[in-house]
Amino acid sequence: MNIPKTLRPLRWRLKTTERRLILFFGDLLVAWIGLFIAMYFWAQRDQWLKFSWEFFRDRPADWFYLLPFCWLLLIVELYDNRRSSRINETIRGVGIAAAISFVGYFIIFFLSTPNSLPRTGVAAFIIATSLLTILWRLLYINIFTAQQFMRRVIIVGAGRAGTNLVHSLRAVKPLPFHIVGFVDDDQAKIGSVIENVAVLGNGDDLPRILEDENISDLIFAISGEMNPTLFQNLLKAEEKGVEITTMPIVYEDTLGRVPIMLLQSDWILRSFVDQAHAGGFYQLAKRLMDIFGAIIGLLLFALCFPFIALAIVLETGRPIFFSQDRLGVNGQVYRITKFRTMRQDAEKDGKARMAVENDDRVTKVGRFLRKSHLDELPQFFSVLIGTMSLVGPRAERPELVDTLQKEIPFYRARLFVPPGITGWAQVNYGYASTIQQTITKLEYDLYYIKHRNLLLDVTIILRTVGAVFGLKGQ
Repeated sequence: MNIPKTLRPLRWRLKTTERRLILFFGDLLVAWIGLFIAMYFWAQRDQWLKFSWEFFRDRPADWFYLLPFCWLLLIVELYDNRRSSRINETIRGVGIAAAISFVGYFIIFFLSTPNSLPRTGVAAFIIATSLLTILWRLLYINIFTAQQFMRRVIIVGAGRAGTNLVHSLRAVKPLPFHIVGFVDDDQAKIGSVIENVAVLGNGDDLPRILEDENISDLIFAISGEMNPTLFQNLLKAEEKGVEITTMPIVYEDTLGRVPIMLLQSDWILRSFVDQAHAGGFYQLAKRLMDIFGAIIGLLLFALCFPFIALAIVLETGRPIFFSQDRLGVNGQVYRITKFRTMRQDAEKDGKARMAVENDDRVTKVGRFLRKSHLDELPQFFSVLIGTMSLVGPRAERPELVDTLQKEIPFYRARLFVPPGITGWAQVNYGYASTIQQTITKLEYDLYYIKHRNLLLDVTIILRTVGAVFGLKGQ
């Protein structure tokens, strides 16, 4: 039996979900290896059992065998395809996970009964698993990001949607797939190069292009009417095992954003509203997580308040706190409170201004508070009473929302959920001081609202903790 040329190599083209599964099982394996290495070194210091079956049975507590799963939770951000394929992001992510592990364990150790917790075992696990995870991830990067495992993609439509998609994907390095070219029925475009990608032919040429270029995936990026021949050829390509995905899905999966400037005006009603509704279990679990996080945050607030207050007063005097009206869920106005990070006359003319990077209104103490996110500590009161959440879009001023919604489509859609102390936009993007930058941040916010779940919330919180450790706040 002759197997079509297009089908033979497809089994080597890894999908996003397949890459994540490979990463997960590899991480789980090295975490368990790290656990046994840790118990070996722990046993060397044991006075009675040494490294034996009795040691495994009697010495480690039941919770010790949960450490591999705790480790997987701490490195959850490294399952993002953009991060998992970059060596520097991998080392940084593992380093932050190890730092959080050590700090968290030291806190638990000093709060627990003396000599009740194994210092050697836990320390050896963190060190061994960190090193093994880095080695495994380097192996993954060198093997599974090679060309023979990359999906080969044709974009159907070289118009506004397809061109903007390719332009946006230029920021993703390395891409999880290889863009071979465009297909478009506009004869004037055939043979041209758009965004460094060639237009290889029209809808009639699609079967030949799929065969010649060994294509595994098609990205559909046509917003208008479609040529009937192209439609039939797309159906035939699907029958032959070529995967067809729409432009918005690829944009969201690859960039973690919603392409608001490329969507129809009725997108909110046709698609977003249904997908933005979260289930009752998620809402309950998120609220419990908010309460737990707020209690921890308020304890940190109580510990840090004397030192932060003294630093603010010594540099610029009073007030210590800064309060302002913001828009919450469903457009309800509430009062936000932070440690003051700007001069007292930051808005002496009464006009609302967006903060910008390297804002000259920020004080020296304020700059440190922003980079460490310590200025956010008073907001845990709002999280506790429910006007805010740990994770959500950044709360914005009513007057700025009124201005921005006139210039940016779907801007008020970010009010579907409570604002958060941190959020998907905050951990992925810096300050937004222009309309274009605000559009990009909104794309992140709408992606979060559309896809929010507990795993995404935990990922955002861990990335925020990593920003605190690295003083990368804004």
